[in-house]
Amino acid sequence: MAFTHLHVHTEFSLLDGSNKIKEYVARVKELGMNSAAITDHGVMFGVIDFYKAAKAAGINPILGCEVYVAPNSRFDREAAHGEDRYYHLVLLAENNEGYQNLMKIVSKGFVDGYYYKPRVDMEVLQQYHSGIIALSACLAGEVQRYLVKGLYDEAKKVAKKYENCFGKGNFFLELQDHGIPEQQMVNPQLVRMSQETGIELVATNDVHYTYAEDAEAHDILLCIQTGKKLSDENRMRYEGGQYYVKSEEEMRKLFSFASQAIDNTQKIADRCHVEIEFGVTKLPHFEVPEGYDSWTYLNKLCHEGLVKRYPDRHEELLPKLDYELNVIRKMGYVDYFLIVWDFINYARTHGIPVGPGRGSAAGSLVSYTTGITNIDPIKYNLLFERFLNPERVTMPDIDIDFCYERRSEVIDYVVKKYGKDCVSQIVTFGTLAAKGVIRDVGRVMDLPYSFCDTIAKMIPNELNITIEKALQMNPELRGMYESDENVRTLIDMSKRLEGLPRHTSMHAAGVVISQKAMDEYVPLSRASDGTITTQFIMTTIEELGLLKMDFLGLRTLTVIKDAADLVYKNHGIKIDVNHIDYNDHTDPDAVLIDYNDKKVLDYIGTGRTEGVFQLESAGMKNFMKELKPQSLEDVIAGISLYRPGPMDFIPKYIKGKNERDSITYECKELEPILEPTYGCIVYQEQVMQIVQELAGYTMGQADNIRRAMSKKKQYVIDAERQNFVYGNEEQGIKGCIANGISEQAANKIYDSMVDFAKYAFNKSHAAAYAVVSYQTAYFKYYYPVEFMAALMTSVIDNTRKVSEYIFTCRQMGIKVLPPDVNEGEGVFTAVGDNIRYGLYAIKSIGRPVVDLILQEREENGTYKTLQSFLERVSCREVNKRAVENLIKAGALDGLDGNRQQMITVFSTIMDNLASEKKKSMSGQMTLFDLVPEEEKQDYEIYNATLKERNRIAREIHDNVGHVLSRSILMLGAARTMNKEAGLAALLENLEDSLNFAMNSIRSSVHDLHDEAVNLREAEEGLVRDFTFCQAELTYDMTQEIPREVKYCFISITKEAFANIMKHSNATRVQLILREHPALYQMCVEDNGTGVVYDPGNAGIGILNMKDRVKALGGTLQISTRKGFRIFITIPK
Repeated sequence: MAFTHLHVHTEFSLLDGSNKIKEYVARVKELGMNSAAITDHGVMFGVIDFYKAAKAAGINPILGCEVYVAPNSRFDREAAHGEDRYYHLVLLAENNEGYQNLMKIVSKGFVDGYYYKPRVDMEVLQQYHSGIIALSACLAGEVQRYLVKGLYDEAKKVAKKYENCFGKGNFFLELQDHGIPEQQMVNPQLVRMSQETGIELVATNDVHYTYAEDAEAHDILLCIQTGKKLSDENRMRYEGGQYYVKSEEEMRKLFSFASQAIDNTQKIADRCHVEIEFGVTKLPHFEVPEGYDSWTYLNKLCHEGLVKRYPDRHEELLPKLDYELNVIRKMGYVDYFLIVWDFINYARTHGIPVGPGRGSAAGSLVSYTTGITNIDPIKYNLLFERFLNPERVTMPDIDIDFCYERRSEVIDYVVKKYGKDCVSQIVTFGTLAAKGVIRDVGRVMDLPYSFCDTIAKMIPNELNITIEKALQMNPELRGMYESDENVRTLIDMSKRLEGLPRHTSMHAAGVVISQKAMDEYVPLSRASDGTITTQFIMTTIEELGLLKMDFLGLRTLTVIKDAADLVYKNHGIKIDVNHIDYNDHTDPDAVLIDYNDKKVLDYIGTGRTEGVFQLESAGMKNFMKELKPQSLEDVIAGISLYRPGPMDFIPKYIKGKNERDSITYECKELEPILEPTYGCIVYQEQVMQIVQELAGYTMGQADNIRRAMSKKKQYVIDAERQNFVYGNEEQGIKGCIANGISEQAANKIYDSMVDFAKYAFNKSHAAAYAVVSYQTAYFKYYYPVEFMAALMTSVIDNTRKVSEYIFTCRQMGIKVLPPDVNEGEGVFTAVGDNIRYGLYAIKSIGRPVVDLILQEREENGTYKTLQSFLERVSCREVNKRAVENLIKAGALDGLDGNRQQMITVFSTIMDNLASEKKKSMSGQMTLFDLVPEEEKQDYEIYNATLKERNRIAREIHDNVGHVLSRSILMLGAARTMNKEAGLAALLENLEDSLNFAMNSIRSSVHDLHDEAVNLREAEEGLVRDFTFCQAELTYDMTQEIPREVKYCFISITKEAFANIMKHSNATRVQLILREHPALYQMCVEDNGTGVVYDPGNAGIGILNMKDRVKALGGTLQISTRKGFRIFITIPK
């Protein structure tokens, strides 16, 4: 007989399985097994990857899942069941019906039953049991849980319950042995139960990693999941090292008492056969108006659009349009185009900005005439076949740019139209990437942060970099790996975990629409915000034939819309950005943008293109200065050329543009194709045109050779050279020689095509984006104030970008006025020739605070004084920190008093308002209410003075106290060295006096310390103000911290940062504050070198720290092994 693993967790049991699918399949093949299963925890993320890998290796894939079963209803949310909140149950798909049902079961767990885990219940299992084989799972299974508790009869009833649900012969009792005492107790009872009930046994190994030697790496993975360290005693672990892919011999030896259980694994495997269909499209049907079907309705839209967009050429272009329509019909994509047209039409008719086009779809006349795109494919010589042709087997891909603020409205419309069951967003996976995994593994191994950070930084910043590649590329890293045992262990462990999925997230743009309920085709999951997503990634969705589209949010579209709105508001001029290559006069008052405006093109050529879409990088600005575009075609070419690879051709392109006589062509047939780009091959479409015009390829064949060249498929490139030069009668290719082109010239042309096609750009995409670039340049040139205001609003949460654009405004002669609670808005606004700073852009002030301030101003008028402002807005949202930031930003400069005065008194005013509010709520009246107004003002001044006195007292404590400490230390040294008896008494008295003064200052200032100080805010401020090197804060403490501890930590942070600036060459500092059940911890650690710490010769700063900690009963440890490290614990 044989054995098959039926209980297997792969990498997609996130941070719980380190069993990589490819390695797992290879190992199973190596062990001579003909089948293997996948049963991840509650999910089916990996089933398609596993299915394809297993099929490719000749292994029968068994698709399953270890689901979580709620004890009662999946809708229950009580936590009273403790460890019995859910039970495990392994489900395997026996056939395609079972696979369909498994997807529904797993989806129900997320959609209905998610509570800590995706849970199902007996109702779901009974409804979808058909075609499924169930196993009783591990010790967390319901049967085993009862057996562990000694409730054999209850366990037996549960086993019968599952057998009744899935049917006789479809439920098995699962034996496992990983050396756990409970398993030794449970297994004999399962054997007995099998004999009494007739329910057969099956033996499994709860696989979580591939090889036995992976146990250590897997243990580290569990620590990453649970946030623990290897040294932590009370943590989750899989002890015994038995959770790997075992051989049949190992399993038979382990279960020698139940050989039938081993044999049953193969019997189950032989029953399981699922066939998944790839590449067959499953488009939803589009509902058309009465009297039409999909085909006639698409024709109607296209023919009407053709007349509208080409009033003088529609008859000439009708054959091309009909050709495209017939290709679309033949390939079965009529409904696809109608679906896309429909939601784009919704966006346009609801004022949601839509991009002029994106990707190869802009090359289609059908796209243009229906309004899917706004770029004229005829004018810019764009090719339909680059987008769609009968010889291309993949579904066309229409990606759409929407205004990023309103993109969600379009998705909501699609959900409403097709039903929430048929529309879903798409999952993506974050992985343990090279740098991140080194830091994670280092933390788990309790290695110093600076050490791990140093290793991580040695990995090059390169796309798709791996640790293995980094070891080859960086000799320094390789040297450390070979010479340092700690580095070797760290990197070896990291390599085993590298690439594992770490978490799920939602694809930023992908949306999938299906014919029927989504769980008919794919299992469903939940994103962190509760949104339902697919469990398969975008590429898998496409392979399964489902309609996937990218709803992209493009910030620049929002900038253009906001700029146009500001222009209309300030100047009464309506700018039309949608009619690019035609004018149907639907809005006679609108001003159309001239895309051949020499002033705008010359402005682009100055290189002053900050904020201009695609043209604002330093390199692109220099390129534009050289290029000096004279037409939109030049901008299109510029966007295409400025990328790695094509950049090498920029000098040739610019020379051809400036010296037309220098352009030469290998044959006259090339001239009409390459003339717009001055003799250079710039676009993929040109490659297609060359092979079509010179060698007689069909456009479908031309697109295939273009794809082969861009993907560097050398065997295809070599084969096609023969066809291009000499022709191929079977394929209907004439070849260059038959067209009168010499063999030498043909080979030379082919070589230049191959060189450039590797990097050539899609002209359709470049043309669409060049239009957006031009529109932003147009607004910047003609309406700079409105454009810059809209631009800064678009990056309002990015302080660095806002600062850059303020600098740009200064260079442009535009004044940026400070924020103002009376004059300003949340966003940046154009005020005459100036821009008013947006209130939303002030740091550390949430939008709700600004909205509340603006709403109050709208309803009750402008603010006159600080007192009235605080009375009107003071509440939970508008707290002291928000007011302080408003004052510092100048937003209250229009009120009474200067900033210094406001900073001094605002806190007192807010405290009084809060106190009055509290007392008025309880119906009390204070004597303060009876005091005349003048005396109230005196009281406010007194309070402010008290606050100022407290600040001075604290400064005395920090500064004078420091000098006193130093004096006491020096006096102690003098007493030690003193040999004269007459001075001894004098020195002793002086020391007593200094100690008395020190204690008095500490005592006095302690009483003045503000109870309400926020430790987190104070520490964040210190880190923010520390500019010596990069500093990071990790804060994990509650709000209720004793005053003494707060001030101790604040003072030590100041002292430590001061020491680092004086004595260290550190480039990074880590400040960590943590609270544990019995103590508080603080750690200040830098990566500096060369600091020598002598406990017997400590400086005043260290001694001060020790005194503070000692006074609170704590301990302070200092280490200089790898950087300078101060570690403090203070008991509660």
